[in-house]
Amino acid sequence: MKRFIETLKNIWSIEDLRKKILYTLGIVLIYRLGSYVVLPGVDPTYLAALKQQSSEGLLGLLNMFSGGAFANASIFALGIMPYITASIIVQLLGMAIPYFQKLQKEGESGRKKMNQITRYLTIIVCTVQAPTYITNLRMQVPSEAIYPFISGGSPSTLFWVASIIILISGTLFVMWLGERITERGIGNGISLIIMIGIIARLPFALFGEFASRMEQQGGGLVFFVVEIAVLVMIILLCILLVQGTRRIPVQYAKRVVGNKQYGGVRQYIPIKINAAGVMPIIFAQAIMFLPLTIVGFTNTEGGISNFWTTMLNMHGFWYNFVFFVLIVVFTYFYTAITINPQQMADDIKKNGGFIPGVKPGKKTAEYIDNILSRITLPGSMFLGVVAILPAIIAQAGVTNEFSSFYGGTSLLILVGVILDTLSQIESQLLMRHYDGLMKDGRIKGRSGGGY
Repeated sequence: MKRFIETLKNIWSIEDLRKKILYTLGIVLIYRLGSYVVLPGVDPTYLAALKQQSSEGLLGLLNMFSGGAFANASIFALGIMPYITASIIVQLLGMAIPYFQKLQKEGESGRKKMNQITRYLTIIVCTVQAPTYITNLRMQVPSEAIYPFISGGSPSTLFWVASIIILISGTLFVMWLGERITERGIGNGISLIIMIGIIARLPFALFGEFASRMEQQGGGLVFFVVEIAVLVMIILLCILLVQGTRRIPVQYAKRVVGNKQYGGVRQYIPIKINAAGVMPIIFAQAIMFLPLTIVGFTNTEGGISNFWTTMLNMHGFWYNFVFFVLIVVFTYFYTAITINPQQMADDIKKNGGFIPGVKPGKKTAEYIDNILSRITLPGSMFLGVVAILPAIIAQAGVTNEFSSFYGGTSLLILVGVILDTLSQIESQLLMRHYDGLMKDGRIKGRSGGGY
């Protein structure tokens, strides 16, 4: 405790770090307040049905990502997911279209152009999703709930146009808040926005589970304590998944420049077992949200086909099977665009190094690629299992809202983002010759960038 208090004092004493943390907290506060600002024309007292609908299933997960903004019919109801979807599309285009491949190789200027394209694409995705959200809102609230825009017993054209524009603007504003955190705050802004939305639901989920266990047939306090113990164990496994590495030995030859000797030492290149971080789960989850959008444009009066019903059941076998496969595929995909074995081999050769027993150049690139492929397979499988754990845990009688924290997107994002943020804070402390957050100063965040 004494060390913890001393670390907090050190953090507060660094003016630049203090400003970054306070700036981040201020942006987060704006985001949380905005999630309670209801769309103009919607009476918040009539949202009970919408909140009930978004308490479980895919809509519940979407509501958790938006920090409850979805259930509140907020101006931030669409959250940051349209931006994530647009990012996925742009990165996929970078694998297939020469123009985007060229932009990826242009460095900072190419990155700016791709970010601009992603923003425009975000507007298009929002334009598709906003009418779906409004249609669902109309189905869940009585007509008198949209009182200022009622025209002939149904929302007027003004309500539709105004709501779509506001929802698009809300997502763009959330995206802008995330970019401001990245530039002037602590951590990756988009990741923090997602994390804050998730963690905002944790107290309600925890209290709901506790109340459920205290009921006559709930299992009592002992069962609740066992659930918490299992959750802690899964968190530790997730930390191992995020931080686990395979080290590749690199021997550097001796060089003499003037009177100084360089090289002649062995170093290790760490390669993450899960180099893609939580991005595969975020990508896969964005794809799994597509059925919601498609169903929103179908004639609900005629019912939903068995296929769409199956793909909307996040506790069903086929939903989780497809989710698992997508995570494995995206893990390989994102690892491939994040780590370039040929570039690593060239850098090792350029610095006068070599991997013992492996020829420099092409053979070194093949060696690194083989290692990467071998460790990515178990990493992707483990990531997939963690992602579908909530569906497995739910079979044990855990409430749907609380079971989502037993793995899946929520837990891995929480673990990854918290480790990333702590790692940045620790690097700031060590850079100014203070003790780190840990005694050995070895907090490691995710690799692979990501949200």
